Amino acid sequence: MNAPGDILLIACYELGHQPLSIAWPAAVLAERGYAPAVLDVSVEPFDPQKAARARLVAVSVPMHTALRVAVTVAERVRAVNPGCHICFFGLYAHLNAGHLLSHGVDSVIGGEPEQPLADLADALAAGQEPRAPGVATAVAPAPPHLRRHPLPRPSRASLPALKKYARLERAGRREVAGYVEASRGCLHLCRHCPIPPVYGGRFFAVPRDTVQADIRQQVAAGATHITFGDPDFLNGPGQALAVARGLHAEFPEITFDFTAKVEHLLRHRRLLPELAALGAIFVVSAVESLSDTVLGHLAKGHARADVGEALAAVRGAGIAFHPTWVAFTPWTTLEDYRDMLDFVEREALVDHVDPVQYSLRLLVPPGSLLLESPALRPFLDGLVQEEFSYRWAHPDRRMEALHMAVAAVVAEAAEHGEDPAITFARVRAHWAAAAGLTPGPAVATGLPRDRTRPPRMTEPWFC
Repeated sequence: MNAPGDILLIACYELGHQPLSIAWPAAVLAERGYAPAVLDVSVEPFDPQKAARARLVAVSVPMHTALRVAVTVAERVRAVNPGCHICFFGLYAHLNAGHLLSHGVDSVIGGEPEQPLADLADALAAGQEPRAPGVATAVAPAPPHLRRHPLPRPSRASLPALKKYARLERAGRREVAGYVEASRGCLHLCRHCPIPPVYGGRFFAVPRDTVQADIRQQVAAGATHITFGDPDFLNGPGQALAVARGLHAEFPEITFDFTAKVEHLLRHRRLLPELAALGAIFVVSAVESLSDTVLGHLAKGHARADVGEALAAVRGAGIAFHPTWVAFTPWTTLEDYRDMLDFVEREALVDHVDPVQYSLRLLVPPGSLLLESPALRPFLDGLVQEEFSYRWAHPDRRMEALHMAVAAVVAEAAEHGEDPAITFARVRAHWAAAAGLTPGPAVATGLPRDRTRPPRMTEPWFC
């Protein structure tokens, strides 16, 4: 197990950024004396030689999209290497552990994966049963591993170059971007989020020296911008401010973005001007809906009135506001959908919203806290295991038809690089048709391409 490539770490998709989820395990395994190989199938082809050589193949599945890809990857690994041990780790590994362990996956790790994965490697190297704290198998279930462990600087040297991943787009340029995490897990229990079923309202701060060292190596690799990919950067405001100050002190020309809940943007609004001065240029915030009914069912922790207030606070600090939406839920009405479009247009956010957001449908994976909500039960239509989610049906057939139409529009628009303002107008026209109204005049195709747009990442997907 100590020979180079005896362990293979595979990433499948991580929102277009270089996969930290395998860079950290690679570093921890190296500290134990192993020499893992790495593979990111989102930007490089599957390597059957690497797969055939490995005794342990660990596949990262932090997202639903990654899991869908990972299942096919595991089949390809098993085809060329029937005897290897295949481990899935990450949020969606834990949520789907039962199905995975009965369909060819040998072990699953949820929560903080690095130490359990290293312990699993130790057990396999010693010829023992694959048993370790946090490692679930078909005969020995295990809860998520939620113990804090020291984290070294992630090992990125063997990963594909940063230039192969999503870029920062601003002022007509595309710049190389890095990705770090200053914390993992989340304090909150939003019902639609995959983090609470695994972390249960806990979060872990990453040592600040580790964060700074990771920033440093990515800047050396060409990054001019850093994404703080924490589920919520302001879960620990002291930690957030400290790492932002550290970034700016060493690299004053480097900019960054972060993600934060609406309620945190309001609670910590006094920090926003300093974050802007330290280099924050945009913030992603999961607004999800403007319907207080929907927000209540999702347990988002904010109300409709808070959204405008948070937007004003962020703008007042000179930071661009990028809202995300769960545009289709069982409780979203046609009027709610129109309200979202009106808000985006009224607040001049058309260029701040990736058009895919207008098509996003509530995802209900196994283990979701939504399954405990009586409000969802009337709409559920069973678990579709091969899709790793529960199917649900909207009570208004017009909403189902609208979802299909909008999904087709935004997919076509993404394929052709359509101006987001034109896509927005097409989406609004479909809403009007669904509501039985005459669509307004279409946006002219001659919209100026050089209008000022907010900084954004080039990868628009979110799940």
